[in-house]
Amino acid sequence: MSRAERLLQLLQILRRHRVPVTARALAADAGVSLRTLYRDVAALRAQGACIEGEAGVGYVLRPGFVLPPLMFSAEEIEALVLGFRWVAGRADPALAAAARDALAKVEAVLPPRSRLELQSASAMVGPGSVVAGGNAELARIRGAIRGERKVELHYRDEDGRDSTRTVWPFAVGYFDQVRMLAAWCELRADFRHFRTDRIVGLRTLDERYPRRRQVLLAEWRERMGTRRPD
Repeated sequence: MSRAERLLQLLQILRRHRVPVTARALAADAGVSLRTLYRDVAALRAQGACIEGEAGVGYVLRPGFVLPPLMFSAEEIEALVLGFRWVAGRADPALAAAARDALAKVEAVLPPRSRLELQSASAMVGPGSVVAGGNAELARIRGAIRGERKVELHYRDEDGRDSTRTVWPFAVGYFDQVRMLAAWCELRADFRHFRTDRIVGLRTLDERYPRRRQVLLAEWRERMGTRRPD
């Protein structure tokens, strides 16, 4: 492994940790000696990386540092291309366009060798089943999620019964044939899942929901699988 590759690997290891991690643990993860680890931390700091901490205490990488140009392994490029291609082929039009734009941006900043690997990536997305409707509302739903806004849903369940719900949207699940909105439902006072193709109407409210999206998402993950979709 070259020194540049070793420094990039150390950056990736540091990015995985949100709290200080000891030099010994970092060295073991990177497969280098403590002496080399200290030299590499110093080299990254010299290049502008905000690495806080010291020997005997631990190190943490503060956000905001990107080491140009972008460097990816061959398998990382395959993973990126596969993900972007899946979104471009299976998501709603707005997200599909964003995936194509993002892939173009990544390609533009890659060094020549990595750019060639991206352009010739073998990871392909096969044809899938026809996706149910509901794509028209997804861009508005994602906007409400980012803004942590309440949404008024006019929803029709699988038995054809209509209801109006005020929900706190916090996630969208993209499955092969359906899209699913995960939200806290004020009517049920509980987490509920709504198929986007059964949303008859949607209105984003000015009111923000009272709990942070990250908190709702964490609680929902603990209970995922215990509720059936409405």
